[in-house]
Amino acid sequence: MAGDQTLRARREARAARTRGGDGHGTGGGTGGTRDGPGGGTGDGRDGGALDGRGEHGTPADQTEGPATGLVPDELRRRTRPHSPPAPPHRIPLVADRDTGSQAAEPQRTVHDAEHGRTLPGRRLRGEGEPAAADESVNEAYDGLGGTWRMLLDAFGRNSLDGVGLPLVGSVHYAEEFDNAYWDGEQMVFGDGDGEYFNSFTDCLDVIGHELAHGVTQFTAGLVYLAQAGALNESISDVFGSLVKQWSRGESAEQADWLIGAGLFTGRVHGQALRSMKAPGTAYDDPVLGKDPQPSDMDGYQDLPHDDRNDNGGVHINSGIPNRAFYLAATGIGGTAWEGAGLVWYDVLTGGTLAKDADFATFAAATIAAAERRFVNDEAKVEAVRAAWAEVKVPVAAPSLRSR
Repeated sequence: MAGDQTLRARREARAARTRGGDGHGTGGGTGGTRDGPGGGTGDGRDGGALDGRGEHGTPADQTEGPATGLVPDELRRRTRPHSPPAPPHRIPLVADRDTGSQAAEPQRTVHDAEHGRTLPGRRLRGEGEPAAADESVNEAYDGLGGTWRMLLDAFGRNSLDGVGLPLVGSVHYAEEFDNAYWDGEQMVFGDGDGEYFNSFTDCLDVIGHELAHGVTQFTAGLVYLAQAGALNESISDVFGSLVKQWSRGESAEQADWLIGAGLFTGRVHGQALRSMKAPGTAYDDPVLGKDPQPSDMDGYQDLPHDDRNDNGGVHINSGIPNRAFYLAATGIGGTAWEGAGLVWYDVLTGGTLAKDADFATFAAATIAAAERRFVNDEAKVEAVRAAWAEVKVPVAAPSLRSR
């Protein structure tokens, strides 16, 4: 489809949901403005580098899309006691697109927000152009390309929408902005505050995580609330981790299963924002507190469905499906993108997953998808089933396959 049609459709989709923040920040934000991670803070802080997607509106409106960040609001509030800055201003986005080539190729454009809040900012690098003098520009460019390539090579998907959506990023957003987010149209990266957070272009899995929110936006559209919202966050962690593993050529056993390793500065007592292998162990810091993620349903936090409580704990309870994926991937063996990743992708893009799916519904869908995918390999199907049992998510009895 033409570039202007694609962008128009994205704007209309965004307008249909009055989101706060980027809707998909890395933190656990809860509200926020379109400028950022939607942590309900007005400055786009979605709740911290833990990928919050805070959005406003009714539950039905809170679908994956334009408003949150990698870091949850609560985590960010601990580092920023002062009032948040004003939301960003957007100039209509016109992305570079090569309409003459029939071959699947990425179409990347990276801009410099120059520490302001006007997006996308000054264009510094386009597809195929030489490296810029700015390291953040090149890291964003490479991260967009690495995620695009993994989606194509591992899943046969051409960009986030499946039909070649241009990938646009803006670096150096605002002053000491400690988040990154997908806003429904583009990626936005902060430089971090230098005290607790490093630059958000430093971590490939952070870039992959946020772009995966775009994949969910164009596919299952999971509501950003309660268990459906936690699945939304978890799926982004899954694909963020897959991008990193794919780029390194790692097997599921070799991977570290950390999200945002290297994002914290040396003063923070922690190794990453989240651990898919061992939720609740990623950090334990006097200022940031302790990683709140549970590793199974015994620790599930049934929180109010509002901004101040991470939309029902979407960045907290995502630890449960995260660990289920880790267990399924290591149980199947080999590389995660050729095993459990295919199963999760089948469910995400299959067209039958309800937007408000809970953990049990999603678990049953992954088992059914594994049965279809691994018709002659019951051990792999059992690995998926056992993973959900280990995190204490109830699943239906095994379905009968046609022989």
